Amino acid sequence: MKITAQEEYGLRILLRIARHDQNEGISIPAISESEGISTAYVAKLTRILRIAGYINSTPGYKGGYVLARPAVEVNINQVMKVLGGALFSKEFCQDYPGALKLCTNSVDCSIRSLWQMIQLTVDQLLDRVTLQDLISPEQESSALLESILHQHA
Repeated sequence: MKITAQEEYGLRILLRIARHDQNEGISIPAISESEGISTAYVAKLTRILRIAGYINSTPGYKGGYVLARPAVEVNINQVMKVLGGALFSKEFCQDYPGALKLCTNSVDCSIRSLWQMIQLTVDQLLDRVTLQDLISPEQESSALLESILHQHA
């Protein structure tokens, strides 16, 4: 399993916007420079985040992007699904049946059970993480995420 570039960069962009002064937006060129991502890719990802309702654009000379809602209300699991989708969905078995039109394991599949359990575990964990939890410096965020993980176990 891999985290896609779109998920990684999209989350980094959202975090950069969350850390910026919410009274004035942060521009695409400023995000691009600070994150080391091309302006075209930043524009693509900010569009996805704006359409999903996570950020708003502000007009004018000091314009740019700001959060559309408080960071504490932004669920990381939902953000990740907007940026890249779930790790596993029921459609997966229909999309990858092999050479046949129907997967040979469509009725009895222990692998599907594994993927569903992994997805459930990831969902349960990420549903407890908000953008606010990630705004702190890494050491603080790491401790907070560890406490969330231990509460989950």
